[in-house]
Amino acid sequence: MRDPAVYDHLRSTDPDDDDAVYRVVGTAPGSVTLLRVSDGDGWRANTGEVVTISREALDSFESVENPDGNRGLLGTLRSAFSGGYWSLRAGGPLLTIGVLMAVVGTLGNVGLLGLSPLVVNGLIFAGFGCIVLSLVAG
Repeated sequence: MRDPAVYDHLRSTDPDDDDAVYRVVGTAPGSVTLLRVSDGDGWRANTGEVVTISREALDSFESVENPDGNRGLLGTLRSAFSGGYWSLRAGGPLLTIGVLMAVVGTLGNVGLLGLSPLVVNGLIFAGFGCIVLSLVAG
């Protein structure tokens, strides 16, 4: 096998190994570090499993496609909601308050909430102000 580069994807050709896909995350003169990115069925998995193999062991690996594209609809939605949740949580209370104020103001702006235009505009303005402050401070 040729010398792999970081972000290449490999799978073992050894029949005793599972069909997991690994992403190259590091190279050294005598070894390659791999991160497991799929399960045995080829579906995307966040395992966190990192292995280092010798350059000689690369002979039992083949190049494969990135498994990121085969995530199902439910996995994609779960990832989107989880990412949004963690973004808000990592941004702290100021970001969360800002997003909530902007959303309530926007709902009032389109007529879904019975708020006066002054309150709606104030919520939107204050919400985006909180968001900007949390990003600058963060």
